[in-house]
Amino acid sequence: MREVEVSRFVRATPTEVERALTPSSLVEYEGSFRVLDVREGDDATHVTAGARGLEMTLRFEQVENGLRYVQEGEAGPFSAMETEVQFGRENEGTRVTMRSSVSLGLPLSGLTDRIAAWKRRGELERALSALADDVE
Repeated sequence: MREVEVSRFVRATPTEVERALTPSSLVEYEGSFRVLDVREGDDATHVTAGARGLEMTLRFEQVENGLRYVQEGEAGPFSAMETEVQFGRENEGTRVTMRSSVSLGLPLSGLTDRIAAWKRRGELERALSALADDVE
């Protein structure tokens, strides 16, 4: 597994950021998949997302000051993926940090997981940019 972290200052209150960070919006903000289905459960929200014949389910949970989500099952681009989004007040806005661990589960994991982390970093940066566009 490889880990990647990105952070961005957003000129919006933590409350505005929290309202914008829904499971569906996070998937859309990342830009690689579109939301196909959302199922609300007692302790989690399950989002089915797809693109170019690939479909996966993400399990979202509320955590203190943010959200955590993991790719469920074996369907999806990764053999394992877990992401946590945290936000907190900073100066006249909010600092949003996204951390993700990914693995493709392929031979030569040192190389393949590095490529997966590079792609994941791009998705997280795109998500933070889209969030900023929505709330600023």
